[in-house]
Amino acid sequence: MKARVKWVEQASFLGDRKQSRGIDGRPAHGSGRNLGPRPMEMLLIGAGGCTAFDVVSILKKGRQAITDCHVELDAERAETDPKVFTRIHMHFVVTGKDIKPEAVEKAIKLSAEKYCSASIMLGQTAVITHDFEVIQE
Repeated sequence: MKARVKWVEQASFLGDRKQSRGIDGRPAHGSGRNLGPRPMEMLLIGAGGCTAFDVVSILKKGRQAITDCHVELDAERAETDPKVFTRIHMHFVVTGKDIKPEAVEKAIKLSAEKYCSASIMLGQTAVITHDFEVIQE
């Protein structure tokens, strides 16, 4: 399962997958029409939004001149019910001027270990890993 969360401005973020409105089920479940993300996709997008918010906020407070940030999420689920997340990888892409990679690394670590309630909760069943890239303008 894949998702992406992009910083828009201030404290606004956009969760993205094929559809971005409503919640719907798969057609294979009899009534789903693929009109929106599944509940588990929403959980993944929520975790991405939570951690991206933290990272942007921490970097801005640290006077890093960021102009863009997004996180790409890649997750696996258990084969049997309950099909909880078992692995989540978060890849952050931070763009800006003179961005210090060590500041990005620290922001991600603070989010993962202290601030992001969603990730910390999902970390009870999933191994969550992170990496990042910095794009200098």
